[in-house]
Amino acid sequence: AVESTQSTGIEVRFDVDANGILNVSAVDTSTGKAENITITNDKVRLSKEDIDRMVSEAEKFKYEDDAHRYRIQAKNGLEAYCFQMNSTMEDEKMNDKIGEDDK
Repeated sequence: AVESTQSTGIEVRFDVDANGILNVSAVDTSTGKAENITITNDKVRLSKEDIDRMVSEAEKFKYEDDAHRYRIQAKNGLEAYCFQMNSTMEDEKMNDKIGEDDK
């Protein structure tokens, strides 16, 4: 992807190649002076063992996450049911139909 911008007589171009390397060039249009810089990603890549370990940990924690999600869904369902029952008990139309002993 190449992008070019012009402001105050300086043309700047950004080019990112398929490997994620950013090439930036700037040209002063009035003098013709040009400068270039290349920015690379020099971070160390993950090894196959690191990737396998991370996938294994993700699978292990998936079960814990699922169990936690189910607990939260059950809690939210119970809270919604309680709120609905409380609203029903406070509704004046229903108030006449529910005996004092049932409240």
